[in-house]
Amino acid sequence: MAFTEQGVAQLSSVINGERAINVNIQIIRLFTRMRKLLLSQKDMVLKVNRIEEQLEDQNSEIRVLFEYMKKLIQTNKKIKKQSGRKQIGFTNRTRG
Repeated sequence: MAFTEQGVAQLSSVINGERAINVNIQIIRLFTRMRKLLLSQKDMVLKVNRIEEQLEDQNSEIRVLFEYMKKLIQTNKKIKKQSGRKQIGFTNRTRG
């Protein structure tokens, strides 16, 4: 069984023993610490979410960059394949 923070506060008003009151005070302090911890975790989760969004944007930009690099590599391969061919057409020769 578990009590909410308000349930513990109500229970402490019913129970009159010194030990019970001290235990209830400790439980309420624990609830307070847990709330603070959860709020700090919420801030951290929000920060992580922002970082993930930034990375997603950068991932798409990086993907485009890699696509351009692949096209450039393919173009260079085509040029290298054609460089072994005999060149035809007019040439500009200077007489010396």
